[in-house]
Amino acid sequence: MTVHKRRLVGLLEANIYGITAEEYSLGRSNIEVVARMIEAGIRVIQYREKEKSDRQQYEECRKIREMTSEAGVTFIVNDRLDLALLVGADGIHLGQGDLPPGAVRKLAGENMFIGLSTHSPAQAEAAVKLGVDYIGVGPIFATNTKKDVCEPVGLEYLDYVVKNISLPFVAIGGIKEHTITEVYRRGARCIALVTEIVGSPDIGAKVQALRKAMRDTSF
Repeated sequence: MTVHKRRLVGLLEANIYGITAEEYSLGRSNIEVVARMIEAGIRVIQYREKEKSDRQQYEECRKIREMTSEAGVTFIVNDRLDLALLVGADGIHLGQGDLPPGAVRKLAGENMFIGLSTHSPAQAEAAVKLGVDYIGVGPIFATNTKKDVCEPVGLEYLDYVVKNISLPFVAIGGIKEHTITEVYRRGARCIALVTEIVGSPDIGAKVQALRKAMRDTSF
């Protein structure tokens, strides 16, 4: 395993994977929310923003790259390879309808992580062959955060990935404080939460509560 891949495996055992969503951030900017995430000890942060202009997204990504670099936090950009390359992000996360991972790899090189959202065993198996570095597994539960989201895949798909897929993965989709224990108990070691974090008045306290719920899991 290369140093690049070993680092990724370590990162995706970091417990919490933060994702921006300014629409649900109680009037706070993405920059402010990312600052709170970093203070709370979140080690992987993904920028996801589709409603702003290209220039606004670039300026936000540039600032977040500065913040995450200073803090030693991994920064991943959703969908936008151009933004990821321009700001020197650590990774790019793709959806099933985005650019093909192989084409992205040609531009991104070997040192940028490539993640791919998957929603079924067939997509997970295909991801292994496509050479991505990690996969998103979900949506585990119903979520309204993304406008084009598919139906929830449930815990059964998570069980399949844990037992059959060798790639690192992050569980995502409608996960809350009261459900994170079950997701963790079933084998997810990196869990993405969106509104549960960005929509919390006290992000630091919420992240502490989420980590406690994971630590208190009994196997």
